[in-house]
Amino acid sequence: MKVAASVLASDFARLGEEIRAAEAGGASWIHVDVMDGHFVPNLTVGPAIATAVRRSTDLTMDVHLMIEEPDRYVEAFAEAGANRITVHEEVCDDLPATLERVRDLGVRPGVALNPDTPLGRIRTALPSLDLLLVMSVHPGFGGQSYIPSTTPKLEAARKLLDEAGSDAELEVDGGIDATNAARIVAAGATVLVAGSAIFRHPKGATAGVREILAAVR
Repeated sequence: MKVAASVLASDFARLGEEIRAAEAGGASWIHVDVMDGHFVPNLTVGPAIATAVRRSTDLTMDVHLMIEEPDRYVEAFAEAGANRITVHEEVCDDLPATLERVRDLGVRPGVALNPDTPLGRIRTALPSLDLLLVMSVHPGFGGQSYIPSTTPKLEAARKLLDEAGSDAELEVDGGIDATNAARIVAAGATVLVAGSAIFRHPKGATAGVREILAAVR
């Protein structure tokens, strides 16, 4: 099980310091949420911030593109140093082709599904993905509460991946903290994305990561 620390909740004036604190706590990945104000009702960061993240850590940089027309931007994020790029099924006309384009850039491709998007929509893309991201909140803003119906969806996703013989990571993003991490992992998740629970922890990011890890051990 891996914790991916989402820098959306960090203090951007202290980005490098915040990332190093999460790393010291045991975070395996650094998660970068990219929003365009169209696919989701918010604007966040672009390739320049991804480049800054890359300069701050050697951990896996996990870029989540919550944007329309992701094909226009995957190369820029690959050049910024992303190790993984996840696109949303809801905006891809030819999902397998988009995933293969990401792979051709030397980056591991992933697919994200919004809470209301059925798992069946990714069946044709299963051979092409290295990660399946199940959103446990409606994307667009940090600090939301975990949607309980995500848990049975995770169980179904775990079964889908296993039956396909896929070794793709099963990632969950939204409302994750030490109070629900154990049951999310029990449902089959292998990567937990957390932002507020880490970077807004009263004792700092290092303590935030450690608290989540302790909850699942």
